[in-house]
Amino acid sequence: MEGISIFSGNSNPDLANKICEYLNLSLGSAQVKTFSDGEIQIEIDENVRSKDVFIIQSTCAPVNDHLVELLLMIDAIKRSSAKRITAVVPYFGYARQDKKVAPRVPISAKLVANMLAVAGANRVITMDLHAGQIQGFFDIPVDNIFAAPLLIEYIGEKFNGNLVIVSPDAGGVERARAFAKRLDADLAIIDKRRSAPNQAKAMAVIGEVKDKTVVILDDMADTAGTLTEAAHALKENGAREIHACCAHAVLSGPAIGRITDSEMKSLVVTDTIPLHKNAVACGKIVVISISELVGEAIIRSYRGDSVTSLFV
Repeated sequence: MEGISIFSGNSNPDLANKICEYLNLSLGSAQVKTFSDGEIQIEIDENVRSKDVFIIQSTCAPVNDHLVELLLMIDAIKRSSAKRITAVVPYFGYARQDKKVAPRVPISAKLVANMLAVAGANRVITMDLHAGQIQGFFDIPVDNIFAAPLLIEYIGEKFNGNLVIVSPDAGGVERARAFAKRLDADLAIIDKRRSAPNQAKAMAVIGEVKDKTVVILDDMADTAGTLTEAAHALKENGAREIHACCAHAVLSGPAIGRITDSEMKSLVVTDTIPLHKNAVACGKIVVISISELVGEAIIRSYRGDSVTSLFV
């Protein structure tokens, strides 16, 4: 694949290196630094003229720094006469701000989509968007790939038999039902009431979980309030063993302490976001790499093959 170049910002260099290892390519040389006043400086150190360029950058914490890094890298590569630029954003920040929930608030996900297109991205590859309709915010093609095959394989190997897949809220029922069908497992739902952003209170369990191994399924774990409240409710309803799975380990604020003190035996995540050292030390968090999945999506995008067929 001589016509392809892979670059990365500072958000997740380990994932970028794993993807390059799968593709049997070297990571492109670029300087992504910060001036003393906080401005970001980008310099691409190799020729990208007429190449198909993929920039791997999750917009995770510090979100705004990593977002600006991505925008400036896109602009630098566009001005270097690249043939096509694909932003590979395993974790798409601001995705939870996808609608007006109150008067006089922004639709931030739409603004970020506009910024990526204006900067010069021709295509976006992302993973497990918080809301699938965010793809419609873009005026360029978007491939929203899924961690589901990896998570289903792990759950099937580790928690085989007497299994219940649990949706932590009504919004995740469709995802949980799809997992339960693939795993031939039962389904349960948590009736959750949220009093404020990042604050959740689990109220009731709909479904039979007594003496069962349960796996709570969500798209991300941020402050882990939803997961830990759900785990508490499941324990009170007689669940024998409680685990959780999610694609994005945001794990901000009190998340690690909550997970450590919770009834959950494990939290299975992917490496769309690098784990903080405190999360590694927690001992309950298991990481599955998405590098081969993203690498295959990059190959198919470059060759013009179907990306959707990865999940059929």
